[in-house]
Amino acid sequence: MSKQKKGNIEVQSENIFDIIKRFLYSDQEIFLRELVSNAVDAIQKLQTLARKGEFKGELEDGLVQIKLDEKAKTLTVSDNGIGMTEDEVRKYLNQIAVSGAKEFVEKYKDSNIIGNFGLGFYSAFMVADKVEVQTLSYQEGAKPVKWSCEGTPETTISKGNRQTHGTDVILHISDDAKEFLDKHRIEELLKKYDRFLPVKIQFGTRTITEEIGEGDKKEKVTKEVPNIINEVAPLWMKKPADLKDEDYISFYEYLYPMSAPPMFWIHLNIDFPFTLRGILYFPKLTSQIELERNKIQLYANQVYVTDQVKDIVPEFLTLLHGVIDSPDIPLNVSRSYLQSDSNVRQITGYITKKVAEKLKELFTDDRKKFEKIWDDISLFIKYGMITDEKFYKRARDFFLLKNTENEYFTLDEYKEKVKANQTDKNNNLILLYTNHKDAHAHKVALARERGYDVLIMNHPIDNHLMQHLEMKEEHLRFKRIDADTLDHLIEKEESQESVLSEKEQKRVEEIFKEIVDESKGGSLILKAGSAKEPPVSITRPEALRRWQEMQMLQKGPDGTDFEVYNVVVNTNHPLIAKLLKKRGDNRQAFAKYLLDLALLSHGMLKGDAMTAFVNNSFAFLSGEK
Repeated sequence: MSKQKKGNIEVQSENIFDIIKRFLYSDQEIFLRELVSNAVDAIQKLQTLARKGEFKGELEDGLVQIKLDEKAKTLTVSDNGIGMTEDEVRKYLNQIAVSGAKEFVEKYKDSNIIGNFGLGFYSAFMVADKVEVQTLSYQEGAKPVKWSCEGTPETTISKGNRQTHGTDVILHISDDAKEFLDKHRIEELLKKYDRFLPVKIQFGTRTITEEIGEGDKKEKVTKEVPNIINEVAPLWMKKPADLKDEDYISFYEYLYPMSAPPMFWIHLNIDFPFTLRGILYFPKLTSQIELERNKIQLYANQVYVTDQVKDIVPEFLTLLHGVIDSPDIPLNVSRSYLQSDSNVRQITGYITKKVAEKLKELFTDDRKKFEKIWDDISLFIKYGMITDEKFYKRARDFFLLKNTENEYFTLDEYKEKVKANQTDKNNNLILLYTNHKDAHAHKVALARERGYDVLIMNHPIDNHLMQHLEMKEEHLRFKRIDADTLDHLIEKEESQESVLSEKEQKRVEEIFKEIVDESKGGSLILKAGSAKEPPVSITRPEALRRWQEMQMLQKGPDGTDFEVYNVVVNTNHPLIAKLLKKRGDNRQAFAKYLLDLALLSHGMLKGDAMTAFVNNSFAFLSGEK
């Protein structure tokens, strides 16, 4: 084998601008965020030097100005920051991926500087076929410098015309990016990415009207003032102790105009072992399964990054609204995507913990108030319990079950309440529930007469929740009130015997088999129940019905058209004995009427079948049948 040889990877610089345009950034509009962020960095660098005594001049208020010239087809980003010398221009603009921000942070330990990769400036070439830079360093005796490039590796450095320290980046917008010469488009982007930057961002001017003078001499005067598009000290960067409820609500209205007020919120504020600021709001969730996501905005040092936060916020927390800001969240080179590491996992765990602590605090401090908002927050908590194991353990203490009497219980409280009457022969605790209180009103009333309690579980997510609770909680089973007859919902050791002989039961079975439509999912079952049970009942087996509803949830209403149900005939009911005494067509008509009554009580009698039932009812009442 030959001796090892070392070499360098060769990069063809002629291709670098094509790579930047096509692959470096996920969206063309990102260029403005990158250039404005660089301008803010330049200002914050100068402020840092002033604090350390290395800048002796007069420190003006930091200002980034965005200037649009539609005739000249230019867009300019100007700052009054640190500026660059000619050597620095050669170092930072002529060498791709050399980050002045990164170098500055390492030297001065200033974590507020935004830049990191040294590539943001080159995003300008996604929309410009020529870029010019006019800059003047803050350093005493520095001379203005001009740098220009037309999207090729060739650059020009010459004498500049800048009179004060800072930098102008002038983009000559290309023909295929004309949208960025539109005033409204630029303002839209500034408000999207830069509305909370820590330095003032000005885009043109705006007209305001003021009243001057006093008394009868008052007059209205209009004047032009700078159009500042950002708020330099957003709410999440302030101390919670300095804020009132009104501040949080106003900020929410600013973030989400026309939205209903939030129910409550959490102010995140941590400096160790990572830095994290933010405000998470609990919106009033609807009972619909179509939930609004992507309402949490992620910032890094007040620069908007994304609203796709699933990699840092657990899935169930994406139902919340608000803002998260952390310089410790690792981003890829374009800042458009998160990169997973230990910091992300720590931050995710911290957010989950703080949310659970807030909910526990609300529950403990004022349970009655917590119960009043339970219907609005229960979906969020249930979703969290299903999808996040750590949240399940924390939420178990404040998760509530609601019964048909509008009473609320923790899981342990409810177990204690029903265990005497609702424990079956296998020592399983059976929790009865309805998903439609009105539709099941008769069954619920009968159940309560027997001393049973019935829960309300009426959201599509409840199917998943019940399955999860059955898996997590030993000897716990859920059954919907129509899963079986009341005599058999909770199987006890004792069982009733039929008052009919085997021959009579066989005859009843033959009669009903002729009218039960098995092709549509109906199955006939004969059971000996009490006389209080209806003569014919419709039941839906719990396991099969849950599977069917989950299929519908995943695939929509057309996911399955096969409805599984049982037709249960109570052989101990007096009307079944009366049925056997009838003869011929009257017997069949009587059986059909009993079946139709059961179907009607479940909303399963429609169209022609309903018309026929009404006509049969008149016939029975008039004595014709």
